[in-house]
Amino acid sequence: MNPNRGLDPLDVDPDHYKLLFENDRVRVLEFHDRPGEKVGMHGHPDRLIYSFGPWKRKFWYPDGRTEVVEGKAGDVKWSNALEHAGENVGTTETHNLFIELKR
Repeated sequence: MNPNRGLDPLDVDPDHYKLLFENDRVRVLEFHDRPGEKVGMHGHPDRLIYSFGPWKRKFWYPDGRTEVVEGKAGDVKWSNALEHAGENVGTTETHNLFIELKR
């Protein structure tokens, strides 16, 4: 269960997020989107992110802050728990794997 109840990415955007595995300690999500596609405000707990290919995204946060972030194939990144919305502003599909930690 996502600690950001009501902002679960599987509920907010089931067309882009797919549940691959879940137990009492972790949840594994696969994410796909194409250039120009957006994802509404949602939350994630602490997680690892694995990138299958290159991507570039603009993120919006509840406090109004924005940032553009990029990744490349094979990247493994840590992300603390957060809420955000996003848009694929690159020229490639975003294809990532999220390993969300449960507390």
